[in-house]
Amino acid sequence: MVPGQLGRGHSPPWKAPFSRPHASIPAAAGSSSSSRTEDPGPQAIIDLDAQLAPHEGHLNYRWSQYQRTLNNITEYEGSLENFALGHKKFGITRENGRTIYREWAPGAESAQLIGDFNGWAGTWMTKDDFGVWSVELPDDPTTGAPAIAHGSRVKIRLQHPGGWWVDRLPAWIKWATVPEGVMGAKFDGIHWDPPANEKYKPKHTRPQKPGSLKIYEAHVGMSSENEGVASYIYFKDNVLPRIHKLGYNAIQLMAIQEHAYYGSFGYHVTNPFAVSSRSGTPEELKALVDEAHRLGLVVLLDVVHSHISSNADDGLAGFDFGQGRGANYFLQGDAGYHRQWDSKLFDYSCYEVLRYLLSNIRYWMDEYQFDGFRFDGVTSMLYHHHGIDVGFSGNYAEYCSPSTNVDAVVYLMLANKLIHSLHKEALTVAEDVSGMPALGRPVEECGGGFDYRLGMGIPDFWIKLLKHTRDEDWKPSQIVSVLCNRRYTEKTVAYAESHDQALVGDQTIAFRLMGAEMYSGMSALQPASPLIDRGMSLHKVIRAVTMALGGEAYLNFMGNEFGHPEWMDFPREGNDWSYKYCRRQWSLVDSEHLRYPQLNAFDAACMAADEKFGYISSGLQWVTVMDDEKQVLVAERGPLLFVFNLSPFDDYEGLPVPAPVPGKYRAVLDSDGVEFGGKGRIGHSIDHFTQPGSPQDPAGQFYDRGQYLKVLAPSRTVVAYALVNEEKEKAKAGKAAASKVKTVKAAAGGATGPTTTAAAKTSAAKRSS
Repeated sequence: MVPGQLGRGHSPPWKAPFSRPHASIPAAAGSSSSSRTEDPGPQAIIDLDAQLAPHEGHLNYRWSQYQRTLNNITEYEGSLENFALGHKKFGITRENGRTIYREWAPGAESAQLIGDFNGWAGTWMTKDDFGVWSVELPDDPTTGAPAIAHGSRVKIRLQHPGGWWVDRLPAWIKWATVPEGVMGAKFDGIHWDPPANEKYKPKHTRPQKPGSLKIYEAHVGMSSENEGVASYIYFKDNVLPRIHKLGYNAIQLMAIQEHAYYGSFGYHVTNPFAVSSRSGTPEELKALVDEAHRLGLVVLLDVVHSHISSNADDGLAGFDFGQGRGANYFLQGDAGYHRQWDSKLFDYSCYEVLRYLLSNIRYWMDEYQFDGFRFDGVTSMLYHHHGIDVGFSGNYAEYCSPSTNVDAVVYLMLANKLIHSLHKEALTVAEDVSGMPALGRPVEECGGGFDYRLGMGIPDFWIKLLKHTRDEDWKPSQIVSVLCNRRYTEKTVAYAESHDQALVGDQTIAFRLMGAEMYSGMSALQPASPLIDRGMSLHKVIRAVTMALGGEAYLNFMGNEFGHPEWMDFPREGNDWSYKYCRRQWSLVDSEHLRYPQLNAFDAACMAADEKFGYISSGLQWVTVMDDEKQVLVAERGPLLFVFNLSPFDDYEGLPVPAPVPGKYRAVLDSDGVEFGGKGRIGHSIDHFTQPGSPQDPAGQFYDRGQYLKVLAPSRTVVAYALVNEEKEKAKAGKAAASKVKTVKAAAGGATGPTTTAAAKTSAAKRSS
């Protein structure tokens, strides 16, 4: 039997047969993968997208591989949910008064557990037929203390087939630290098992899945203004309140999985199960997530399962001894190496790799209460060529071919099935630039199972436009074409920029617009220069049109909401290990005499408008005007009517705008507000009444609408209008009038005594509040 592949009728000695699950691995609660009903399969996505029909054979093969893998897991493990409890059996665990350590390392000739507990002398381990090394350590017979103390250092010493020995961190280690101030020091695995009174216990339930998802992408380590690494506690106490106040309902945490090289932004993971120790302990991260839940924030983990750091000394790559498929976490040769990332690639066909990665998903959900995941590098997973030097044209043959990594697709299907079975309100987001069809369709339809996919072409478009196109040449038709270019029935997370655009070597939108003048020209106590005025205006318009038309959810990277200046540059030899550009300068947005709070206020206003009107997630999206000559764009999204004037020169007064239905409209959001750094030319109390037909022909249509209204559209602004519910308005006015009469009568009657006067004052106080 090939190590790492379970054969029919066999069960490794470290687990009981599926019909009699080990007591320490209970069957998952709720629906399990073994009791699923008949799924529609590939025909469902073919019915949705006829262009998939010629590739039915490929889809059927994908579906059969998924079913075969899921059936094998169910047969030998009981359920997919049970299979994903590897962290309860591997690594260091406690069973019946013993400490047990298990590690899958079929390529090793011998193994010893070393650490503080045995003076690093080495305790021999035994290997079973499946390549699993194990050792049992009894508790101290006198004190009853576990053989390996909480917080002590541990490693596994492995003998290479060539005869030499190497020390590695356990693959399932939950925490790893490095000596402070020692350049080039290696990480130590830390056994994390605090006593019950020191374990953090969640106090708050998970929030419900947002109807309109607004994600705040954040990096804990660089979240402080201080030049150093911020802690989970700092982020919990200082940054979460900012996110909540802005109106976002989800946070996406980057760089949580341990990564030896800080400058990798967390994407060269070394220890997938370990909380990054730079920012604190596992219990402190749990407190952060719990506080986010108290604030009603969904918490997503930026999970990296597309590759692993090639750092063998500090991470999982150290278990690669060159052994073949089925006995290795990674593929061999060129297939197992990402030449652009200098990282190792998983073998998604291997049973134990699936156990490891799926258990990693469940561990973060169960132990830390994460509500979902943003899967990094999905394009690299989907194709054997990893998207390197490949330009995707949209031809479906590019998605359904021998270049497609079906094993990886099946893993993503299993991961999404697991996530949504563990938590029905969970959210998953795929980072895919290729446009793989059905990635955002349910697993039961042979889709990838993701709830959302990132609109990765949008930030690239804005960069290209800002770099190469004059303002007077911006075409609404081109903007609409890019923002609305997304797959039908698959939800997209729109964003104008993310962390990628903020890294050194690139520029944020704010910096592209305003450049070095951001350092000297952002005072709100003096008139804005033409460059700052342009930059402020376009920063707001770009974000607003991306929210309005780019997808069904929205994402913003930490600090970009207020136009954070400069780039991000992690400490490295090239910058003398400086943290100067690896932080967030919150003092800028907290200084009312600067213009940064104005951009921040507009972002908050957009969030508040979505909270009230739900336009970002609305399925109703209709673009009525794309006037490239006037540079005017008019669109309906949900109940709102958006009017964008992109012209750098022209204000339009009395601009006729098609309206979805007859009635009275009022402005509910505009980028020209004084509080947003604008000139305050839009009146929110002004009623705009529709007129029938078109301006030229009252009996005719106007951009497929039977009515229009006339508005003011200042240069480089966006204004959103909402239909006024006149019945509700009349009822509200009636209640206000009745309350006023009642108050006057009470006040008049209260002139006879102090008690009545006090009551009148109390009534007035209630009204004012």
